[in-house]
Amino acid sequence: MRRCDVLVVGGGAIGSAAAWHLARRGVDVVLLDRFGPGHHNGSSHGATRIFRFAYADPAYVAMAQAALPLWRQLEEDSGEVLLETTGGLDIGSLETISAIEGALRNAGVESERVVATEVADRWPGIAVDGDGDHVLHCPDAGRIWSERTVQVLQSRAAHHGAEVRCDEPVLSFSSATGHAVTATDEYLAETIVVTAGAWTPSLLEGTPEAEGLPDLEVTREQTFHFRPFDDDLEWPAFIHHRPTGPLIYGLESPGEGIKVAEDHAGAITDPDDRSFEIDEIGRQRLIRYVSERLPGLDPKPVTELTCLYTSTPDSNFVVERRNRLVIGSACSGHGFKFTPQTGLRLADLATTKR
Repeated sequence: MRRCDVLVVGGGAIGSAAAWHLARRGVDVVLLDRFGPGHHNGSSHGATRIFRFAYADPAYVAMAQAALPLWRQLEEDSGEVLLETTGGLDIGSLETISAIEGALRNAGVESERVVATEVADRWPGIAVDGDGDHVLHCPDAGRIWSERTVQVLQSRAAHHGAEVRCDEPVLSFSSATGHAVTATDEYLAETIVVTAGAWTPSLLEGTPEAEGLPDLEVTREQTFHFRPFDDDLEWPAFIHHRPTGPLIYGLESPGEGIKVAEDHAGAITDPDDRSFEIDEIGRQRLIRYVSERLPGLDPKPVTELTCLYTSTPDSNFVVERRNRLVIGSACSGHGFKFTPQTGLRLADLATTKR
């Protein structure tokens, strides 16, 4: 039986970040993942994610501000570029954009209003409605290299002393004793950190710690990449807060094209019995959007990908300690930008009795 201080169950971005923080503190930590390195079964794959401060909720603005220096700390530890500044646009109604602008102003984050004609001049690949759209530019938004981040977190966690074990799903565990069983080994830990994403509901089912948690819903989402007509155009990250339908977001993903996707538009699914096929209705819906609102792109997708969201009813996160368990899951489709900050919070919870 392998004894350790902390057992982290789930080797996606958040679990790997928790292991990295713990290992740097000298904590004896084991990180388990049910799949192999770089797998496409969960929520952390794909080349890029958006980094942004642009939230109407001051708490998330503060979290992004806290995450940024931790991203730089991870880059310094690894020698890898993980977060690049590209600028970002939020497009929406006056009410939506004013709320985001106010939250950024109160937090001291730089932003500027941009009129439609200026958008056309600066970012001609993106079309906005001069009558109904209001646009906010945040120059410090950017692009995260997501798959590279997971690889770096795991390699640096191992460098600092963590044991990283892939292809080892947890079959059962006891929240009372800290005993966990996998297909190949047994573990006894002072604390178990559950960061299993879409598999969190099934892992916690029947445990006392599951009582009172918000309902967790797993959906199968899809993303597309489109080829720009002009490779020299500047592409900030962008989020369109539409009055009806899901918001649509996008960013440049070098080597792949421009990534564009609907947010929270997928069907509820079982992570162990899900399809990797693209929903044709959703594909056509997004192609229409690209044709109408992104004139700088060829509206024929060049790559397509599915992933899983694990969401709470209010799209907030679950980050808390219950007895021997620390639960860090349900990033609700917008958690990657906070990866090193959420990992730090989980590491703190794993090393305290509170």
